[in-house]
This record gives sequence, structure tokens and C-alpha cells, in this order.
Amino acid sequence: MYFKVELKQLEKISKALADTTRLQILLDMSKRKGCIQCSEIMNITKLAQPSVSHHIKTLIEAGLIEAEKEGRNHSYNLNQTVLKAYSNWINRIARHNSHAE
Repeated sequence: MYFKVELKQLEKISKALADTTRLQILLDMSKRKGCIQCSEIMNITKLAQPSVSHHIKTLIEAGLIEAEKEGRNHSYNLNQTVLKAYSNWINRIARHNSHAE
């Protein structure tokens, strides 16, 4: 499935990825088959719930993760479609750059 990423979305994703805590959250999610709960993020990052919520909100707004609510529990899933589209976009830039060498 091809998912076109608009420049504004690319900017949001790039800004979301420009933070070590958010990168750590995404990396841990990938190690857990793309799914993590809020409490696990708090344990991993050693951050209080309001700080975790801020990082999660940024990742959701960038489209990198999607929220799922089950009762009082919140879990988050990697958005593979957006991640692959972003990766393809970066690879396209890298390919264009490699031709200049």
C-alpha cells in the first residue's frame, strides 16, 4: 500500500523524531511488536504521566502512533503505513544525493 506523505506531515514527523525521549518510545514499541501501554512508557522513560502524555500527543499528531483505549487502559500502536512512507521519502532523498557523488 502506498501512502503519500505531504510536506507539512513530513515536517511534523521530523519534529517528533527530533527528541530522544520520543525516539526511545518508538524504539521500545518496535521491540514490543509495535504496541505499548502508557504505564510501560512511564517505566521506560522514568517520566511522570503529564510528560509522557505530552510526548504521546506529539507522536499521535505526527501520525507515528495510534491510540487505543480499553476501559481505563491506554495502549499505543506504531503506524506502520506512516513510518514506511516517511522512510521511503528519506530514502528517495538519499538516492538523489548519491547520484551527485
